[in-house]
Amino acid sequence: MTLKRLSFVILFILCLDKSAFAKYNLGDQYSKSEFKITMRDGKKLHTIVYSPKDTSTLYPILLFRTPYSISPYGPDDLAVPEKMIPHPDMISKGYIFAFQDARGTFKSEGKFSDIRPPSKTNGTVDESTDNYDTIEYLINNIENNNGRVGQWGISHPGWYTVMGMISAHPALKAASPQATTGDPFIGDDAHRNGIYRLMPRMAWAYQQVAGTASDRDDPAKILVKPDFGTNWGYEFFLNAGPIDKINEIYFNGQLGSEWEDVIAHPNYDEYYQRRHIPKYMKNVLVPTLNVMGWFDAPDPYGTIATYQGIENLSPNNKSTLVGGPWVHGGWLSSKGEEVGEISFGQKTSDYYNKNILVPFFEYHLKGSGNYQVVEAHMFETGGNKWHRFEQWPPKAMKATPLYFNDDFTLTFDKPETNGKDSYINNPMLPVPYSTKIEFGYAYGAYRIEDQRIASTRQDVLSYSTKELDSDVTIAGPVLAKLITETTGTDADWFIKVIDVFPASDENNPGYHMLVGAEGMRAKYRKSFSNPEPVKPNEETQINFEVRDKFHTFKAGHKIMVQVHSTWFPVYDRNPGQFMNIYGAHKEDYIKTKQTIHRKVQNSSHLVLPVLVR
Repeated sequence: MTLKRLSFVILFILCLDKSAFAKYNLGDQYSKSEFKITMRDGKKLHTIVYSPKDTSTLYPILLFRTPYSISPYGPDDLAVPEKMIPHPDMISKGYIFAFQDARGTFKSEGKFSDIRPPSKTNGTVDESTDNYDTIEYLINNIENNNGRVGQWGISHPGWYTVMGMISAHPALKAASPQATTGDPFIGDDAHRNGIYRLMPRMAWAYQQVAGTASDRDDPAKILVKPDFGTNWGYEFFLNAGPIDKINEIYFNGQLGSEWEDVIAHPNYDEYYQRRHIPKYMKNVLVPTLNVMGWFDAPDPYGTIATYQGIENLSPNNKSTLVGGPWVHGGWLSSKGEEVGEISFGQKTSDYYNKNILVPFFEYHLKGSGNYQVVEAHMFETGGNKWHRFEQWPPKAMKATPLYFNDDFTLTFDKPETNGKDSYINNPMLPVPYSTKIEFGYAYGAYRIEDQRIASTRQDVLSYSTKELDSDVTIAGPVLAKLITETTGTDADWFIKVIDVFPASDENNPGYHMLVGAEGMRAKYRKSFSNPEPVKPNEETQINFEVRDKFHTFKAGHKIMVQVHSTWFPVYDRNPGQFMNIYGAHKEDYIKTKQTIHRKVQNSSHLVLPVLVR
C-alpha cells in the first residue's frame, strides 16, 4: 500500500465510529419498507422503516435521523448498523424502527446545513419542522403503531433529536439526545472557546462530502483523494500553510460549506449565535434523557448545556442527565470497562443501557416497567461507582480554590509571596495532543492519556499537590482563573487537570491520568463576538471552564495541573499576534514568552467543585 493511499485510509476510517462496522440482522423478526416523505416545502426525505412481523399488537415508533446515511438501502438487506438502534434488547422487546437521511444528505433532497438553527420565520422549514412532518407521516401511515414516538441519537443524530424537541409533535413522548452539540463555537465540534478543532474538523468535513457523494452515485461530486504526503497529522498541519487554503490546495475546493462556513465566520457572529441551542429549550415538554461521556472529545459541552437549558427554561420537564466514563458514543460502541490504560472495574455501558436507557423508553412509549425519573445518574471515575443525585451539580458541592504556588506546587492555601512562572511558546514546535502517530478525527482516547511526556517539555508548566492525605472528589464544573502575561498580542491557554497515580515498583510505574482539559483564546476573554488584542507584557485575567467532571483523587495520589499554549493538531495554533488566524502564514507565527502570575492578593488558581461527603 502506498503512502498516499495509507494516508487516505487512516483519515477516512478514523472519521467513523467503530460501531458502524457491527450490524444487527433483523430479517427473522422485521419487515422493511422505504419511503420518500414529503416535507411542507415539497422536499422528499428518504426514510426506512423496520416493522415487527408479529402484527398481533401495537408498537411505538423509535425515530433516528442522521446526516451519516441510513444504509443499507433496498428491500433485501436487513442488516441494520448497530449505531442506529440504541440497544439490542429493544429489537426483541418490539419497536417500529424508523431511520431517515436528514435534509440534503445521501438519498434525501434539499440542502444540508451544519447545525441548521431553528427558523425565525413562520412557514420556513428547519430541522424541527422536518422532524414534525416526519412524525406526522409515520403515525398516519405506518401500520400497527400505538401513536407514541420516541427519538434518540448520538452526536449529530443527538442534535437532530434536540431539534425534534422544539415545537415537538404531540406524538413525541420520549427523547434521548446523546453527546449532542450545544454551541459549535464555545464548546462543541468546531471550537473550544474560539480555538479551532483543526484536524477533527477537516476529517469530519471530508467524511460528509465523500460519503454523501459516493452514496448518491454522482461521479461529478466524488471527492478527489488528497495526497497528504504523510500519515501523521502533526506533520501535515505543521506544513500545510494557511488554514483557509487547505480546502483549495488539498481538496480542490470540494469540502464545501462543512468547512468553508467555519472559515467564513472566525468570530462569534450571528451565524454562531443562532446555533446556541440551549436558548431554544423553552417549553420543551418531552421527557428527556440527556447522555454524555466524561472523555468525549467532540462534544463535552453540548449535553450539559442542553440539560441546563431545559432546567432553566422548562423547569417542569422530566429531564435526566447521565454521565459515564466514555469517549464519544462509547456507551454504544464499547462495554465501558476501560478507556485507554484506565479500567473502571465494571461494564458501565451495560449498566446504563439495561438500567436507564431501555427502561426509559419502555416506560414512556409502552407504559411498562417501573422506571423512576432521577435528576442525574453519574459515574464517579477514580472511585468507580454509579451515583444518583437530586440535582447537578450536587447540593453538597463546595467551590474550593486550588492555588498555583512556589516551586510548582498546588495548595489549598493562598501564596504567601508574589511569584511567576514563564515559558517560551514556539508555535512552530507545538505541544502534541498525543504520542500516537495518527491522522483523523481523534475521538477521545487522548483525553485520558498519560501526561508524563508533556511534563518533560520546556513549554509546559506542571504544578502538583503533595500526596493527598484523604480522598478528594470533584463533582461539577472546574473553573480556571488565570493571571497571565504574554509578549504577543494574542495567546492560547490550555489547562489540564491530572490525577497522578503513585508508582510502587517496575510492575506499577504509575500513571498521570488526564481527567479534564480545556483551552481559551485570549482575544475572546471579554467577548466571543468582539475580540480584543492583549496588551503585551501586561497582566491579563483569563477565566474559563474546564467543563464538568466527577472524579475522585484517591489518598496517596496527587492533583496535577499543566499549563501550555498549544495542543496540536487537534487544535490550531495561535500565531501570538492579533489577527484572523485562519489566514495566518508561516511567517506570522512568532515565539512569545508566556507567564503565569502567583500573587498573594490575586493568584492564578482553579476552583474545584469538591463534593462534601
